Amino acid sequence: MLPVRKSLLPTVSRFFDDDWNSLFDWSTRNFTDTASTLPSVNVKETSENFIVEVAAPGMRKEDFKIELENNVLTISSEVQHENEEKEENYTRREFSYQSFQRSFNLNNRVVDDANIVATYQDGILILTLPKKDEAKTKPSRLIEIS
Repeated sequence: MLPVRKSLLPTVSRFFDDDWNSLFDWSTRNFTDTASTLPSVNVKETSENFIVEVAAPGMRKEDFKIELENNVLTISSEVQHENEEKEENYTRREFSYQSFQRSFNLNNRVVDDANIVATYQDGILILTLPKKDEAKTKPSRLIEIS
């Protein structure tokens, strides 16, 4: 007897559960250039869109680069800060460097990639990936028997 398969995302449609890896590839394209940690990412599905939220507090919208090439959506950032303080007897110099890159393979049968929208507010980068009409959840309807 085969084991019963339990959904990892019980509130998300079966489509999303079955095609998770073909919609977003979490495996090999996510890396940082330094030993820093990657920002947390949430992915939500609504009847009209997929919503990707990236936790990136303390950044500005100008710090991000979002690129779509060959169905791969890449979110990256590179921020450098340098502060130098000179006094009569000493010089104090501090600098920091932070970067990350996250990439997701998009399923072009599902996502309307021409209408992706990105906003940044309150430390969260939000990407709205609209679904193509044929991938949207349709309301149930009764079929009359003749």
